[in-house]
Amino acid sequence: MLILFGGAEILFTLRAPLPIVLHIGIQGLAGYLVPAVMVLCGLLILFNPAQRLFYSILAVLASLGSWLTSNLGGFLLGMLFGVIGSCLAFGWLPDQPPRRRWLRRDRTGRKAADPAGV
Repeated sequence: MLILFGGAEILFTLRAPLPIVLHIGIQGLAGYLVPAVMVLCGLLILFNPAQRLFYSILAVLASLGSWLTSNLGGFLLGMLFGVIGSCLAFGWLPDQPPRRRWLRRDRTGRKAADPAGV
């Protein structure tokens, strides 16, 4: 969701009616293409989590590329949302069951006392 919000924020800052809007980098197609790729990657990560590694790498590259093409990455906020969201998506494991606590066992196979006392 952070990637999706970051891309949407960058798209909104491109159309901002501010009197002073930074126009750095390539204007035109690249200014709209990079945040659109971020929004698309955010949606694809949500609806197709099997390919999340590829989409998260593509999203972090698009987020960092928005620094040059889209008002300094949506005034830094959209770029930071995109980078943090893609890092979280890269480490996300949706198909793995929750981890259980490892219990130490002694040589006889019985559970040993937990050293933490829990």
